[in-house]
Amino acid sequence: MIEALYREEPYAKTAPARVLSHADGGVVLDRPLFYPTGGGQPGDSGRLEWDGGAMSVADTVKGAGGQSVLRPAEGEHLPPEGALVMQTLDWDRRYAHMRVHTALHLLSVVLPLPVTGGSIGAGKGRLDFDMPEAPEDRDAVEAELNELVARDLPVTEDWIRDEELDANPTLVKTMSVQPPRGAGRVRLVRIGDGPAQVDLQPCGGTHVARTAEIGAVRLGKIEKKGKQNRRVTIHLDG
Repeated sequence: MIEALYREEPYAKTAPARVLSHADGGVVLDRPLFYPTGGGQPGDSGRLEWDGGAMSVADTVKGAGGQSVLRPAEGEHLPPEGALVMQTLDWDRRYAHMRVHTALHLLSVVLPLPVTGGSIGAGKGRLDFDMPEAPEDRDAVEAELNELVARDLPVTEDWIRDEELDANPTLVKTMSVQPPRGAGRVRLVRIGDGPAQVDLQPCGGTHVARTAEIGAVRLGKIEKKGKQNRRVTIHLDG
């Protein structure tokens, strides 16, 4: 069994693990800290160290069964199968992804429209919406987004069965990316709780624990991307 530490302990910066196998040009660990590219969120980078060697992790991608495959920087060697390794994340980059990802969930609250695409970076992110016309008041969108951030809402997770999601299709906001399935259950990310809940949607990515960690958000370009689509970019200020 693989224990996905990136999901279960998203604030962990280091952790030991054992190399299970070599696959797809990288290594598969039994307890990966490294998030694999998916849902618009980039794969993690960082470093592995073991007795007699070290490897820079240039990228992390999804392998068979959704496993994290940690790929080395060019010219570097993989740790041997069975080796005990110490994982160290590029934490600043990962944490920025967590902040941006959670901010984009809030953007989908402020602009409650179908999402046709998205991308997450270390200082900015964007969502594409099925939005024939751009918002009339950009400042109002930015102010509402920052008001949600400042409320310091808790960000938690729940799990539901595949059939429960099928019975509640309105939970899925994204038209282009479907929730990760295959294990018989789907992870839901919730922002706020009880009467203060503002968002609940399927998501496999990493998030901050409270919205105040996002910090100030600045609305960037709103670009026309086809007859029905608008791309909305946000930036983290600091």
